[in-house]
Amino acid sequence: MKSINNYHDQIKGILHGFDRIIFKGHLRQFFSQSGQSHFLSTENVLLKDYSAYAQSITSQIKEHARMMAESLGRPYIYLNSPKTSKEGTAQEVLKRNPVQEGLVCVIATVELCTALESYKNHETHKIELRNKKRKCLYLYFYYIDKEFGFMHIKLQTWFPFEIQIYINGREHLAKLLDQEGIGYQRYDNCFLQIDNLERAQELFNGFIERKLSRTFDALAHRIHPFLKRIEAIFSVGYYWCVEQCEYATDVMFESRDALARIYHDLVEHALISFSCDDVMIFLGRKMHHAFSGEIVSDKNRRPQGLRIKHKMKKNSLKMYDKCSVLRIETTINSLKSLKKLQIKMKRP
Repeated sequence: MKSINNYHDQIKGILHGFDRIIFKGHLRQFFSQSGQSHFLSTENVLLKDYSAYAQSITSQIKEHARMMAESLGRPYIYLNSPKTSKEGTAQEVLKRNPVQEGLVCVIATVELCTALESYKNHETHKIELRNKKRKCLYLYFYYIDKEFGFMHIKLQTWFPFEIQIYINGREHLAKLLDQEGIGYQRYDNCFLQIDNLERAQELFNGFIERKLSRTFDALAHRIHPFLKRIEAIFSVGYYWCVEQCEYATDVMFESRDALARIYHDLVEHALISFSCDDVMIFLGRKMHHAFSGEIVSDKNRRPQGLRIKHKMKKNSLKMYDKCSVLRIETTINSLKSLKKLQIKMKRP
């Protein structure tokens, strides 16, 4: 099996960087009983009145979303099924009613959530608050952002108002290339060619160094009308962390045919040459007798091409061809499966 470096004369360049990233925002003060009590006390809300109070805040958030869409002349869409593709719906709206920048649409749908609810403790005979799995309305705000391109924000409309911000690294890079006047050829979410690849990689690397908290805080304030009050009570807002991410290496070949000549051999090599140990080590684990997960390697032919995937629980390593690009993609859907540095923090 020849190294891919032996085909350097058929390769335009290689681009490394984040693809899909989901950031999650937590209002951590709502996680503790003392924080909950402080909030309700400041708001002069008794526990017996919590449900009605929470419903009134939820109604404000829903109305704010409707008014935002109406004032900007963009659609507010309710989906009966959460299984309906929100992104697909937003893309259809964008085709029918294009916008260069700003809000594309607001999509509302009911999904399962972890909500803060009041209940009567039969042991203490007191009303208390607890986290409970239930359904509530979620709002998806789709944007063409001047910095991140096509993106969305997902807001839970019931306490504790968890929020997700979805951005795509290559969408962001395209915006940066446009700003610097660097030409490129793009197919879907891949760059087939970039005129100044070295500068493009520098711009891409700069994303890792970005401090995004203030940017995300501003986005959260845009869609959450009650956030300002929460921050006034707790003197702090959302705590941001990475929920899921994809990191992709794109090898840009001179042509589709140049990639096709070697791709079958690469797939066979990837399928038969790597053991479960190799997959676990790459995804941050070592083989251990106590490991209870499943490791799967498979290949699948898709309309775009042939894909091979090594998967450990929810995380995976994929390779696939897309037009003239060979993509190696690491997907992290569960950070719990990874070893990570624990930083001691004060209780909220």
